[in-house]
Amino acid sequence: MRELEVFYLADCPYCRNAQRAVAELREENPAYEDVSLRWIEESEEPELAGTRDYYSVPTIYLDGEKLYEAHFTHSYAVIREHFREAFDRALAR
Repeated sequence: MRELEVFYLADCPYCRNAQRAVAELREENPAYEDVSLRWIEESEEPELAGTRDYYSVPTIYLDGEKLYEAHFTHSYAVIREHFREAFDRALAR
């Protein structure tokens, strides 16, 4: 099973959108349940967060490759689409 690493902050509205998107996507496509998600709260794991190259959250990695880094202009729909793409890439490997 592939694992997506998702760096986030608990008080981040974009991260809350990401969590909502993941729940909806998994409800719509049960195959996404086969992809493990490791949610990494960057303020609780600063050493691990420091090993990755990103500026904003949520940020998704698959096998060390950055798949997505949110931007403050990204809507819920954009975030959701990036998570769908990440799930699809993880399942394809």
